[in-house]
Amino acid sequence: MTDDQLLRYSRHILLNELGIEGQERILAAHALVIGAGGLGSPVALYLASAGVGHITLVDHDLVDATNLQRQIAHTLKRVGRLKVDSAQQAIQAINPDVRVSAIAERADAALLDRLVAQADVVLDCCDNFVTRQAVNLACMLHGKPLISGAAIRMDGQVSVFDPRHPTSPCYACVFPPEPAPEETLCATMGVFAPLVGIIGSVQAAEALKLISHAGSSLAGRLLMLDARYMDWSEVRIARNAQCPVCSNLRA
Repeated sequence: MTDDQLLRYSRHILLNELGIEGQERILAAHALVIGAGGLGSPVALYLASAGVGHITLVDHDLVDATNLQRQIAHTLKRVGRLKVDSAQQAIQAINPDVRVSAIAERADAALLDRLVAQADVVLDCCDNFVTRQAVNLACMLHGKPLISGAAIRMDGQVSVFDPRHPTSPCYACVFPPEPAPEETLCATMGVFAPLVGIIGSVQAAEALKLISHAGSSLAGRLLMLDARYMDWSEVRIARNAQCPVCSNLRA
C-alpha cells in the first residue's frame, strides 16, 4: 500500500475489523455490479470510494431525466449517455485509481457466465425478475457470493446469498423462478428517492464486509425496510431442499 493509499483509506485502517489487511483485500478485489441505476449508483460510488480495485458495471440503458430523482451517479449533463459510461465518469471523479469496466449490454446468461467467473463478489442492482434469476444461477454455478437488493414504492429488501456455505440459501430458494411474479416498475409504481440509497448502501456494506472478511454477512437473513415508518424487519431464510436451481448443483 502506498503512502497516498494509507492516507486515503486511513479511516478504514483505523477500524479493528478492517485494518491494513482488510483494506488490502478491498484494493485487490473485483466487484461485478449488475445495473447502474437507483441501486447501482450508491453501490458503485461507495465501492469506489472504499477502494475496490476493479469494478465491472453492466447496464444497457441510457440516462434519462426521470432517473435523476434517485440515480445519484448521473447528472443532467449526461442525460442521453450510456449509464455505465456516466457511472464510470462519476467513479473516476471520486477515485481515479479504481479500474472500471463498463459493459453496455443486457445481462444475459452468456455474458453473466463470463463475468461472474471473473468477480469476487456480485451485486444485483437490476430491476427485473428474469435478470435476478439469471444472476443467481450464474453465481451458483461459479460459487460466487451474491448481494441482492430491491426497492419499489417505499419498500426495500436486501440479502446475501453465498453458495460457498452449504447452509446458505440461493435467491431462488426464497423467490422461486416459477411462476414469475407480475413485474412492478418504478415508472408506473413510483419509488422513494432515498430508499434506493439506503438499500444500495447496505449492499455496498455487505460487499465490503465479504471482501475484507469483516463481521458476518446477511446470508440466511432477509432485511426488509418500510420507509413510510423507517421500520426494519428481518426474516430468517433457509435453503430449500427442492429448490429448482441449487438443489441439483449442491447434490
